[in-house]
Amino acid sequence: MLQTDQYLAPSVISSAIKAEGRRPPRWYSALRLIVWLVASVAVFLPFAVGTSPFDAVTLRVPGNQGNWWHALVGAPFFLAFPMVWFRLRALFSNRLSALAGRRALWTVAALSVFGTIAVETPFLLHLAGTSEWQRLSVLALGFGILIASGILLYLRRHRMPPNSACLAALNAAYLGNAALCLVVYSDSPGPFSSKAGWYVTVIVFWPILAELIWHLVHFQQVRPSRPNFAA
Repeated sequence: MLQTDQYLAPSVISSAIKAEGRRPPRWYSALRLIVWLVASVAVFLPFAVGTSPFDAVTLRVPGNQGNWWHALVGAPFFLAFPMVWFRLRALFSNRLSALAGRRALWTVAALSVFGTIAVETPFLLHLAGTSEWQRLSVLALGFGILIASGILLYLRRHRMPPNSACLAALNAAYLGNAALCLVVYSDSPGPFSSKAGWYVTVIVFWPILAELIWHLVHFQQVRPSRPNFAA
C-alpha cells in the first residue's frame, strides 16, 4: 500500500528537491511542530483507565490485561517522535532528508499500518465485544483513512516530492490508529486526569488530519521524466 521513492529517476529526485525547496512560512512549520510536540507528550498521558500508550506498549495495563492487542494499539502513538524530528528538520534545514532516513520512516509507517489492521481485525469479525456503532465507526475511520491515503499515495507516487509522500504516510499511519482508539475509548469512565491523553489526542487529531489532506491534495508536483534505460 505504501510506496517509497527508491525507483525514481535521478532527474525526478532533482525535481523533487527543487519542489521541496518551496517551503511554507516558518510560522506554519513552527505550528505543525507544536502540534506534534503535543502529540508526543500524549504518549505518556493516561488515555483510558489511567493507562497511557507507553503503559500499553510496556504491557503495564490494569488488571494484568497487557497483551499484543494493547501493545499494537499503543505503538503507533510513538510515530509522533519521528514526526517531531521531521518538523525540526523542515524548520531549520533546507536540505532534503536522506534516502536512508526516509526508507526507515516508510518501514516504521508500514509496520504501524499492519499493526492497526491486526488490531481492527476483531472488529471486522465481530469479535471485539463493542456496540455496533462503535464497530462501524472503527472500521470506517480506521480502514477508511488508511485505504484512502494508500490509494492516493500509490496513484501519485511519481508526482509527489519524497518528503511529502513520507510525511503523508506517517500521518495516515498515526491517524488510522488514533481514530480507532478515540472511538473505542470514548465511553471510558473516569475523571479528566484518568484520560487526559484521550482529550489531547482529540485536539491534535484535527490539525494532523488537515496536514494529511494537504500533503495528499496540495503538493508540489514532480514532473516525471522519461526513464533512462541506458543507466
